[in-house]
Amino acid sequence: MILKHSRVEPRWRKFSTLLLNAVLIAAAFLIVSAFQARNMLSTDRQPAPDLTARTLDGGNFDLSQADTRPTLVYFFAPWCHYCAFSSGNLNRLRRFRDEEDLRIITVALDWDDVEEVRNYAERHELNVPVLLGDAAIARNWKVFAFPTYYVLDSNHSVARRDIGYSTQLGMWWRSWAVE
Repeated sequence: MILKHSRVEPRWRKFSTLLLNAVLIAAAFLIVSAFQARNMLSTDRQPAPDLTARTLDGGNFDLSQADTRPTLVYFFAPWCHYCAFSSGNLNRLRRFRDEEDLRIITVALDWDDVEEVRNYAERHELNVPVLLGDAAIARNWKVFAFPTYYVLDSNHSVARRDIGYSTQLGMWWRSWAVE
């Protein structure tokens, strides 16, 4: 029986081309991600900056007084379309990660008035605390684009970070196994 190589070569060539394209796309994604994150806080477990702010519901929040559990700090702007797309992912993450395992807080930045933030939170049915941030918080946390988020370990040190749209799986992955 004689095998014809003509059928095998085009399939192999097509598969290797697809594989090469996938590797190049993944490499480009990683390079762009690293470039975007170059000015963010380091993930070498340095202590997180101070975070004290008024909450949307009228209370106060002080990270230094918070208990020791991993925390996802999500910075958004009410006008940001990518933030709007990510909001649902935050809500779903809350359902998958119990409050005792992971604290999730959002910090509104670059807003004009409290009603703008309140409308955003209601429109996206945020089921996590919303802090009213300011330019000093943005500067201290090195927030230059929206959304930006940091995952803090139980010592309130920066363990992970990301900038731009993130899927629920991406947020879950970055917050998973942070002690």
